[in-house]
Amino acid sequence: MPELPEVETTVRGLAPVLEGRRIASIELRRGDLRRPFPPDLRQRLTGARVTGLRRRAKYGLIDTDRGDTMVFHLGMSGHWRIDPGALGPHDHVVIETDAGHRLALNDPRRFGSIDLVATDRLDSVAPFVAMGPEPLGEAFDGAYLARALDGRSAPIKALLLDQRIVAGLGNIYVCDALNLARIAPGRAGGHIARARLDILAAAIKAVLAAAIAAGGSSLRDYVQPDGELGYFSKEWRVYGREGLPCPNDGAPVRRRIDSGRSTFYCATCQR
Repeated sequence: MPELPEVETTVRGLAPVLEGRRIASIELRRGDLRRPFPPDLRQRLTGARVTGLRRRAKYGLIDTDRGDTMVFHLGMSGHWRIDPGALGPHDHVVIETDAGHRLALNDPRRFGSIDLVATDRLDSVAPFVAMGPEPLGEAFDGAYLARALDGRSAPIKALLLDQRIVAGLGNIYVCDALNLARIAPGRAGGHIARARLDILAAAIKAVLAAAIAAGGSSLRDYVQPDGELGYFSKEWRVYGREGLPCPNDGAPVRRRIDSGRSTFYCATCQR
C-alpha cells in the first residue's frame, strides 16, 4: 500500500500541472472505487481553480477556489498518471485542465477512494477528526511522544501505527525508524525514556525524508505520477531484509508477525 512518502511524492508530482489551473472537465469512467464517487463531484469541481495541493497522513488533498477539497486515497495499487498516451481499463477518473493536461487516476484493485469535503470542515470529518500530528511537522517531537505515550503499555510499534497518535506512519517506515533509533518494536511505549524518544522522533523524520527524496518505495504497482518507480526500497534498513545484516551492527535481521503484519528488526541492537 502506498504510504506517506508515496503520497507526498504524488502530491508534489501533481502540483506543477494542477496548481493554479482550472479543471476543464472530470470524467468518471465507473461509478465507484472502494466506495461510490460523490454524486455531485463533476458539478462542484468543473470550472473550479486548484488553489493548492497538500497531504494529510496517507491522503492527498486538492483544494479549490470554490471552498471544496477533493480528497484521494491511493488504496493498495493506485497512482495518478500525467498526460498518458492512451487511457487504459484501470484509469477510472480523468481530470483535464484548462492548460490541456490530462491526469488519470489508475487503480487496478479499486481499493482507493475519492471524496469531496468543504475545505473549512476538513479537520472535523472522518478520518481526519481524530488524527494525531504529522510526523514531519514541528508539533511532532520527543516531547510530544512522551505526552502521547505516557502510561501506555502497548508495544511502541503498534502505538506508532495508531493514527490517533501520529498520522500517516505505516509498517515499512516504522520498522526502519525503530531500527535507526535502536528501539525494540515490542518495548512498551510508556516505558521508553524521554532521551530515547527524542532520538526516535528524529529517526522517524529522517527515514521519511529519505524516502520522499528517493521517490517513495516501489511496492507492487506503485509508480510516481511521472511514471518513474520509487527507489527507496533499495535503501530499506530492515524491512523486507530478513537474514541480511543489520546496518547498525551486522547481526542478521529477524522477522516475526505482530497483529498480522511482518515486523523486521535486529534482536541485538534494538532494545
